[in-house]
Amino acid sequence: MRSALVALFVLSAQPLWAEAAASDAPQTIPAPHITVATVQTRVLRDVIVTSGLIGAVDQVQVAPLVEGQQIEELLADVGDQVTAGQVLARLSTSSLSLQKAQLNAALAAARAAVPQAEAQSDEAQRVATRTAALLQQGSAPQAAVDKANAAAITAAQGLEAARANLALVEAQLANIELMLSRTEVKAPVGGEITGRTAQVGAIASAAQPMFAMIRDNALELRADVAEGDVLRLVPGQPVTLFLAGDSAPRKGTVRLVEPAIDTATRMGRVRITIDDAKGVRPGMYAMGEVLVAERNTAAAPITALGISPEGQTALKVTGDVARRVLVTTGIRDAGWVEITNGLAPGDSIVAKAGAFVRDGDRITPVAAKE
Repeated sequence: MRSALVALFVLSAQPLWAEAAASDAPQTIPAPHITVATVQTRVLRDVIVTSGLIGAVDQVQVAPLVEGQQIEELLADVGDQVTAGQVLARLSTSSLSLQKAQLNAALAAARAAVPQAEAQSDEAQRVATRTAALLQQGSAPQAAVDKANAAAITAAQGLEAARANLALVEAQLANIELMLSRTEVKAPVGGEITGRTAQVGAIASAAQPMFAMIRDNALELRADVAEGDVLRLVPGQPVTLFLAGDSAPRKGTVRLVEPAIDTATRMGRVRITIDDAKGVRPGMYAMGEVLVAERNTAAAPITALGISPEGQTALKVTGDVARRVLVTTGIRDAGWVEITNGLAPGDSIVAKAGAFVRDGDRITPVAAKE
């Protein structure tokens, strides 16, 4: 009991300055816990997303080659699959057949006129030759010779006119036969008929196409793409297409990148052919993903990058110290960004660039959840 009282006395006897000195001693502040991520090697895909409407690669308008004839028969309708040269409609041939009969008669007359003109020309030439011989013998005057020569020239001209008339009638007859063959309106190419304006009994006109069709059933997606992505597209790039009602995506290929940019929307236009267009209809809406590049590369979470006047930065963690480093980036895909310079696979970095961590700060790293 006495020893306890002595100890209490000793403790209570310590001076006040000793207690103050003990309370002012520096305290060690623990480093903040900061989530860190690891730069990984991942497969990143650079994809341009675009959308638009389905249309025909080549829309063919079928117009009659003979005008003014009545449509007598229609042999095709919307939705039919036709081959090149197949008869789609027939026009009336009555007036053309009558003209052909008239020209056949004119042809017979023209053919008969040629031998007659040849005989007259030969006879006039013989008379001119005999008259010239008589003039040399002194038995015929010069006037007779001149008259015979004039008659020979006239007969020769008549022969040429008869031959020209025969050629004209033959050409007219050939034209009528061509027009008769064109009364059968034929498909210029194979494909599917998508429109028909022709009606039986109407008068055919070249200004009004009778049918519309898709050449070889070839369809394409005419898609809009952002102005900044146009220069990254080239013909031949693979495309994944998504259409309403499809259970699986379709494959396509960039066929054409149009050279002009729409001045109103600032959008470019790319044309994408569809490998398998079964069930696809013109006018359908579709989305496409154009694969520009695919690389197995070093990647970091996008959230780990910040911006400084010098460029993009990240906080690299070595031990328990964070150091700011400049990085250059490439492909961005699904929350990850390609690191082309500044970091390497396996490096630890602060997972969120917005965290309150400065260059040189000590931290307690906490691994990010995958």
